[in-house]
Amino acid sequence: MKMRRVVVLLAVLCVCDGVKFGQLCNGNSANSRRTSDRWGQGRYGAPRGSREHKGLDIECNDGSIVYAPFDVTLHGNTITPFTDPDKAVLNNGISLRGEGLCFKLFPVNPDRTSGSVRKGQRIGVMLPMQTVFPGIISHIHVQMCNRSDPTPYF
Repeated sequence: MKMRRVVVLLAVLCVCDGVKFGQLCNGNSANSRRTSDRWGQGRYGAPRGSREHKGLDIECNDGSIVYAPFDVTLHGNTITPFTDPDKAVLNNGISLRGEGLCFKLFPVNPDRTSGSVRKGQRIGVMLPMQTVFPGIISHIHVQMCNRSDPTPYF
């Protein structure tokens, strides 16, 4: 009896296809991105000295309300992007999961760090970026947990 090999190809469809972030920050319903200022650029991959920017910056005024971009589950506020004690005021943020994505938002002072939040509900307040980086375009840094480019979701 002759045996045939059957090759099965499986297509993997990302659950996140078609996902778009809803409004992140009060006063920026279009999720406008930070462009260039004296501190650098807000795009993914922009140079940061000897490293690359691994997030996307969405404009947000200091003290603005931050919203859930879609239905999410909150996973703690263990984000400390700065080791410099002079920048400690910005060392807060939150990890979220939703729509098949895992991402972090900072600098944000979260209202809470666990549980579920519906799209458009308040999740925290933008921290005072101008106190550390005078003249910067204040922004929320959106970083995927795997450090991939979040741009396609905006």
